[in-house]
Amino acid sequence: MSVRVRFAPSPTGYLHIGGARTALYNYLFAKATGGKFILRVEDTDLERSTKEFEKAQVEDLKWLGLEYDEGPDRPGEYGPYRQSERLPIYQKYAQKLIDQGKAFYCYCTEQELEEMKEKATRENRPPHYEGKWRNPEFFEEAAARLSAGDKPSIRFRAPPKAYVLNDHVRGRVVYPENMVGDFVIIRSSGLPVYNYCCVVDDIEMKISHVIRGEDHLSNTVRQLMIYDALEAKSPEFAHVSLLIGKDRQKLSKRHGATSVVNYKEESYLPGAVLNYLCLLGWSHPEEKDIFTKEDLVPFFNLDRFSKSPAIYDIDKFKWVNGQHLKLMPEEELLKQTEAFVPKDHPYWEQNSEWRTKSLHLLKDSMLFFNDFTRLLDEAIFATLEQFEDKALEILKLPSTNQLANAWLSELEKITNTFLTAQEFQSLFDLIKNQLQLKGKPLFMGTRLSLTGKDHGPELKDLIPLTSVSVMKQRCQKLISFCAQ
Repeated sequence: MSVRVRFAPSPTGYLHIGGARTALYNYLFAKATGGKFILRVEDTDLERSTKEFEKAQVEDLKWLGLEYDEGPDRPGEYGPYRQSERLPIYQKYAQKLIDQGKAFYCYCTEQELEEMKEKATRENRPPHYEGKWRNPEFFEEAAARLSAGDKPSIRFRAPPKAYVLNDHVRGRVVYPENMVGDFVIIRSSGLPVYNYCCVVDDIEMKISHVIRGEDHLSNTVRQLMIYDALEAKSPEFAHVSLLIGKDRQKLSKRHGATSVVNYKEESYLPGAVLNYLCLLGWSHPEEKDIFTKEDLVPFFNLDRFSKSPAIYDIDKFKWVNGQHLKLMPEEELLKQTEAFVPKDHPYWEQNSEWRTKSLHLLKDSMLFFNDFTRLLDEAIFATLEQFEDKALEILKLPSTNQLANAWLSELEKITNTFLTAQEFQSLFDLIKNQLQLKGKPLFMGTRLSLTGKDHGPELKDLIPLTSVSVMKQRCQKLISFCAQ
């Protein structure tokens, strides 16, 4: 069987992060099996669907690198790929069901339907449809009203039997008999409902596997009924776990941005977004956390999904983005990073060698491109205003004040803007011998004197990038602090 999978968003908003995960899983499964990945736009909600949202969703998919084989802008032999352009197809199948007695015209008013529901609730019964129009003796009346121009809905006659779904993630799911009553498949407006048109589309487009969120599991019984009624083989299903926040509540904006466009605007890398989304419900057979979508293709299958809800952790997401930054070629990383450095920043006063070395020094601390400017300021350019609490222990050592004075004395003799690594090492050895210091007092005191911090990059790499004038100011600040 040729594998054909689909991602079918509704263009009623921007692409949700959960939808992007669904698209990714379908894309990977198609690539892993040599199949086709189809984009189908479910835009029958005419009031809320817009071309602008459709365009934005397509752009987000392409930004993520999830290229589809067929879609509205890449027509294949099973189009059209927008549901709003497929209405005659839905009507054709609905007429077939009516002719076979598997569906019927319904003229019940909203008030009548509400009364049925209230009566079932009072009698502690499921609120199934009990209108007269399901009975054959009223078919002629229904046909006459149709000829007169009345607009009916079309209801599917739900078989009163149990259904079983063998799901790739959930396992064996049993839907008991009489779980649902007769349900609408075509509204009186002529527009189809979701459970009906997605079945017709999946049949017409020869979809072999449906990979989607667990929230669709309750819909599936209606879809199985329609497949049976149309004498069509249903696709294989895989209902993946839902995304929840660390508080185990449904994912919402309080847990972080929920639309792909937000992550694009925040300068996340598309590869990092895909990497993290894949981990939310699927595990790599080699237990890897960092990978590209190309790395995944040889390993991806439907057997490694977890049933448990996937916990969305924005801090881990940021960490994954940082790991992907480190994987970038340094030349490309420098180009991307520099786009976020303000044009009036002192960074631009330095030569290209200095800039390359500064990125090499700081990239391991970066999670995003725009972290670079902040890290530059903290480590290299910032004059010292105050000490962090963690540095107080080092400040209390008498040798720290001695070191600051010794370094200031030597730096006063330097006429160049920067020290070379060799010059720094020579001065370090000189001061060490002068003060007869070693170990933590020497190394931590030197770091605090020259950087103002008790932690940071290797001094042999950091000091040649830090101007002598800034280091002198830091020494002076430490000396003043110790004199208080």
